[in-house]
Amino acid sequence: MTKPVDSDPVTVHAPHATLEEYYEREQDRPRFVRQVFDDTAGDYDRIERMMALGTGPWYRRRVLVRSGLAAGMDVLDVAVGTGLVAREAVGIVGDARKVIGVDASIGMLRLAAGPRDIVVVQALAEKLPFLPDRFDFLSLGFALRHMSDLSVVFAEFHRVLRPGGTVCLLEITMPKGPIARRILKTYMRGIIPFLARFAGSRGNTAHLFKYYWDTIEACVPAESVMAALRQAGFTDVKRVVEVGIFSEYTGRKPG
Repeated sequence: MTKPVDSDPVTVHAPHATLEEYYEREQDRPRFVRQVFDDTAGDYDRIERMMALGTGPWYRRRVLVRSGLAAGMDVLDVAVGTGLVAREAVGIVGDARKVIGVDASIGMLRLAAGPRDIVVVQALAEKLPFLPDRFDFLSLGFALRHMSDLSVVFAEFHRVLRPGGTVCLLEITMPKGPIARRILKTYMRGIIPFLARFAGSRGNTAHLFKYYWDTIEACVPAESVMAALRQAGFTDVKRVVEVGIFSEYTGRKPG
């Protein structure tokens, strides 16, 4: 199944319908996503800082603490990218060896590892190379929209978390009002890609951030994400929203 069924919030597979402007078939999605992030990895942090007006590190740390991340926990950061969430996790748990980052993009992983001693592994979220009950906390920062199958991904998250462990998903979601939607779209699909052409050094960077918005606009509603987490076996599933667009989904593995 390649398209979400909006009338049934429990039925979730792909997080959004096929975006034919970027790839023609659903099975082409993983290759496209991996390639575009490989190609733009060197620009990503610079454009992200510009897009978030420098508030990214503060916000990520706040969310992790609010979700229960604490010193000494074993953490898996899925779709680690350049390490933006993982860096904040290291500062909280107090030991870089306690944080493992997973990503399909080797370009992103090279930057995530850097000088911080974060352990990085190239792998798909749909097939995590870890034993069951391995981690206390699992994070996914602004990458839910790039997954191929949320049902499979959430089942994997549940499998690798220890009983009592927490899943924490950070995501940008559509605001409710039409004026707010129009403003956000103008900013993220118009202004940011335009600035990326000048601030970025890679030709695909503007293309990436257009795609970034299009996945936000097409993504399944928050209710479907929460239902899919429950369906995977998570309990105490909650959503916190800041500034009308920044969603934090959390759930706990029973035990």
